[in-house]
Amino acid sequence: MPRMLDVSDEVRAEIGDEEADRLLAGETAPGSYDCTSCRTPGDSEQERTSTVLFIGDETAVVAFAHSGCLPSQVVQVTEEQLRGAVRSIAGDAGGEPDQMVPEQAVLGVTSGLVLIAGELHPALVVEPTVPIARPGATGSGDDFLPLLIEQGFMPLSELSAVPPVLHGWSVLLAVGQLHAVLQPGSNGGQPVAWWQAHQPLQVTDPWRAAANKHQQVLMFAAPVGSIGHQPREDLMRDALDKAAATGKLVGAALPLAGT
Repeated sequence: MPRMLDVSDEVRAEIGDEEADRLLAGETAPGSYDCTSCRTPGDSEQERTSTVLFIGDETAVVAFAHSGCLPSQVVQVTEEQLRGAVRSIAGDAGGEPDQMVPEQAVLGVTSGLVLIAGELHPALVVEPTVPIARPGATGSGDDFLPLLIEQGFMPLSELSAVPPVLHGWSVLLAVGQLHAVLQPGSNGGQPVAWWQAHQPLQVTDPWRAAANKHQQVLMFAAPVGSIGHQPREDLMRDALDKAAATGKLVGAALPLAGT
C-alpha cells in the first residue's frame, strides 16, 4: 500500500530517485515507526510522515517523523553520534542498522527576560533532562558544559555583563515563535539545528520586542538539576545566579535569525 510519505528534493538528491520512489511506493518504508523528533509511534499508512536523512562523515541513516514534528530534510551529524547510536540500538534491539536513528538527549528550554547592567535582554535557559556524555564515552560523567565550552560558550561566574557573541550560532524565530537554536554546519556548510522545538514555542511580546531590539538572544546552559523549570523570571534569575556562583553556567549571545 502506498505510504503517506513526504520525501523532500533535498533528501531525494542524497538517496537517489530509485530509492526515493521505492520509499514512496511503500516497498522500503515502514508502516509503523517511532518519530525521530517526539519519539512517539507513527504510522505512514495513516498519517503524513516525513523522511529524515541523518548524514555523518561516512554513514547515512534514513529515519521517519510525523510531518507535524519535522519536515522532510537532511540533518548533518557527527560520525561518532551516528555510529554510536547505530551500534547501541542495533545491539540492544537486534534491529537493522539502516532503520536506526541517533537518540538525542532531551534539552529543556525556557525563555525569559534577564536584567543585565540595567537593561532587559531576551534569554533562553537550556538544561538537559539527563547527564550528557561525550559521544563514544563510557561511564556516567556529565560533559555538557565542557562540550559547549569547546564550541565557544563562555563559563560565567556572575551575570554582570552580556556574554560575548558566538558567531556561526543563531536563534531561529519565525512569526513570533521560537523554532530552533542553530549551530555551524560541518566544513562550513549550512547551519544545522543544535536544538529544535517539537512544536514552535510561543514567546511573550516583551521577549520578542527585546529580541528585535538587540537582534540577539542570550543563551545560558547548565547541567541537569542546576536550574529546574522556574515559573517566574525572578526565580529563574535566582537559579541562574546560583548556578554561576557554583561554576555550573556557561553562556553566549546568539544572533537572531528571523523575526
